[in-house]
Amino acid sequence: MDLFLVVAPVFGTNCTLVVPGPEGTLPDDVARPCVIVDAGAGVVPGVVELVREQGLAPRAVLATHGHADHTWDAAELCELYGVPFWIHAADAYRLADPLGTIESAPPAGPDGRVVPGPLAAALAAGGARVEDYRTPGDVRTFGTAGEPGAGARERLDLDGVLVDALHAPGHTQGSTLYLPVVVGPDPSGDGDMANDGDTTDDGDGGAQAGVVLAGDVLFAGSVGRTDLPGGDGETMQRTLRDVVGRLDDALQVVPGHGPLTTIGRERRTNPYLRGL
Repeated sequence: MDLFLVVAPVFGTNCTLVVPGPEGTLPDDVARPCVIVDAGAGVVPGVVELVREQGLAPRAVLATHGHADHTWDAAELCELYGVPFWIHAADAYRLADPLGTIESAPPAGPDGRVVPGPLAAALAAGGARVEDYRTPGDVRTFGTAGEPGAGARERLDLDGVLVDALHAPGHTQGSTLYLPVVVGPDPSGDGDMANDGDTTDDGDGGAQAGVVLAGDVLFAGSVGRTDLPGGDGETMQRTLRDVVGRLDDALQVVPGHGPLTTIGRERRTNPYLRGL
């Protein structure tokens, strides 16, 4: 499989284009299907360029969670490519109020003016106007808005592109790990970012590629914060123990921000995973 990254100018969100099939599996004149994960603010130009250069056909836009720095450009990309937007049901409510569900309303200063919070300020600095935000028109959800428990798994068939969604709450109620699934005799490939481990048979007509898109659940050397609205420290601990802790060491991790890593590397060096 091939992976391509576009780093958003706002908060450095990693927007990932996942192409679950090695180059050469389709005729040269047929676009390769892909999915776009975490459309942060300002990624549209980079995504459009990659889609054109690589001959890709987006099938869906996904969000690892509902924070605005992972969903801001989703509506524009969905409209551009005529595809749906997918998010866990427990985080779908955030789409209607992208700022209010991530930071509390700031108090007015002595002059009566409201000073924008850090997200609003970062959006403005990155050239994104708050008034231009739009909710995607075709929003589709998986999972439930309740608490089915960390680790609930659901396979998404995104117009022929298969992705396993693994519920990983704690950073937000609907935080999700995505594991792309490759179907075919040769699921491994020499993409721009090579997998650190072999693919593994998932017992359901495909193989999980050696990568997990972790959003803000797991970073290189750290984990997602739990002090924002909807975050919960105890739930995050359970997710790290029962979900992240059971993943294969060979899996390459694409976090929501920062450099790539592997599960094995984090298990050895990440202080938040010690003792779990």
